[in-house]
Amino acid sequence: MDKVFIEGLQADAVIGIHDWEKRIRQTLRLDLELGFDNRVPAATDAVTDTLDYDAISRRLTAYIEGSSFGLVETLAERCAAILQEEFGVAWLRLRLAKPGAVRNAVAVGVIIERGRA
Repeated sequence: MDKVFIEGLQADAVIGIHDWEKRIRQTLRLDLELGFDNRVPAATDAVTDTLDYDAISRRLTAYIEGSSFGLVETLAERCAAILQEEFGVAWLRLRLAKPGAVRNAVAVGVIIERGRA
């Protein structure tokens, strides 16, 4: 399976379970792998035949920046649903990291995989 990837997409969100987290915006980082058959766009060289990673990046950034969740798990699931429902992605792996959330760790977060490879 071919994959389109977006690495290091950053967006600020209200995320967390602690009272202080509910009053601030924190920068989150997303890494995405999206299953897609690249043969058609490779043959036509047309962006309309592929996954538009700019449109995906803009949509997810807008969603994340407008969101407010307690858990990164919830936000990851909602982002996965957007990718599947709005962009027709049949398979995805999404890594959502919350840098600096835990002392002595670079980041914490979740990795989810949805769909069939």
